[in-house]
Order: sequence, then C-alpha cells, then structure tokens
Amino acid sequence: MISFVYFDVGGVVMLDFSGTNKWEIVKKEWGITDAYWDDFEPKLCAGKEQISQDLLNAFVSRFEINKSIWPVIEKIRQKCKIGLLTSQYPGMFEAIKKRGLIPDIDWNVIIDSSVVGLAKPDPKIFKLAEQTAGVKGNEIFFVENSPKNIQAARSLGWRTFLYDPVHPEESSKKLSQFFLQL
Repeated sequence: MISFVYFDVGGVVMLDFSGTNKWEIVKKEWGITDAYWDDFEPKLCAGKEQISQDLLNAFVSRFEINKSIWPVIEKIRQKCKIGLLTSQYPGMFEAIKKRGLIPDIDWNVIIDSSVVGLAKPDPKIFKLAEQTAGVKGNEIFFVENSPKNIQAARSLGWRTFLYDPVHPEESSKKLSQFFLQL
C-alpha cells in the first residue's frame, strides 16, 4: 500500500530546462562548459559549492509553473502524505517558492539536497527520505523525471512514475490515472 508520495521539483512540480534550449542559452551567456558543469553540479547539489545570486536568478527566471500537475498533487494529498525530494542548488528552493513556481501547500516532508548534503541518485538520500517520512520504501511512490533517479528509487523498493516534462499535460493525466489504480 502506498502511504507517502514524493515529488521531484524540477521537471515535475515545475518545468525546468527539460526539453528546451534554455540550458544551452545559460551556458553560452555564462561561458559554462560541459566539462566544468559536470564536475561542479554534483558538488553544488550536495551543498558543497555555492552559486552566485546572478547565476541562480538566470536559472530560476527561466523556470515555469507546471499547472497541469497541481490538481493531481491536490488529489494525491487527499489520500496520503506528500513530500518533495529534490536535488537543488543552495538557495534555489527558496527562490522557486518566492516566484510561486510550486504549489503553496503544507508539504509533509521536504528533502532538499543542498540542505541535507546528499543528492540523487545517491541511495543515502532515498534512505533519508524513508526515515524522514517514517515509512518503508515499498510504501513510497516517487514521481521523477530522471531515469537514473527512478532506477535508484526502485532499487530500494520504491514504486515510481517517470514523468515526462516535455509533455506535462499528458504526463499529469497519466499520473492521475495511474495513482487512482493503486
């Protein structure tokens, strides 16, 4: 039985760079190379590096509300506890909330990688999420847009849904239907 649902933020609860050229624009504007970012981002998500406010704004200003999932989150919230499990840069989650990009609801749990010092797909962040929610992995349903993070959650017995941020309306509809069948 599912008693807790975790949602990823970027690409699920809100629309990030997935399926767009926005990341290419930011890289060009800031002179960021793939090699640099591949090394820097894991440290950033784990809170071991900092990001400038200007670069943080360059990201957050390009994110969009995913209105199609908000009613689904509300339906799920009526049936079980919900939380956010997200790999964020330091200060990003607060900036996202301030812009109103995620629903203003009382999440039961929020696991922000930059705060806890762990990032997906590290199994330790999923174990922390289990402990914080107070439920076993097989009672957790995880909505995520990254296949590697889905695989990591499944390896711990979590039930999962791979969300497609390129087609959010269709994906939200499938999620709603899928959750009703559980």
